[in-house]
Amino acid sequence: KTGDSIDYYSRIVAIADVFDALVSKRSYKDSWNPEQAYEEIVVQSGRQFDPELVEVFKICYPKFLEILDKYKDE
Repeated sequence: KTGDSIDYYSRIVAIADVFDALVSKRSYKDSWNPEQAYEEIVVQSGRQFDPELVEVFKICYPKFLEILDKYKDE
């Protein structure tokens, strides 16, 4: 599926999931800093992510940082 054929909620979750994956340490990669993850999502607007939802992400980014701080990887 592509574009509008992808469920709206799935497009929202895609942005949150990629942000989380990028800023989280995995056994196969180090974590990115939040600013790098933010920039990657913005760069992928219109490619990998719905541009309208990337604009919402940009507005909500401070909340993403709050959540990230609250649930830090240990």
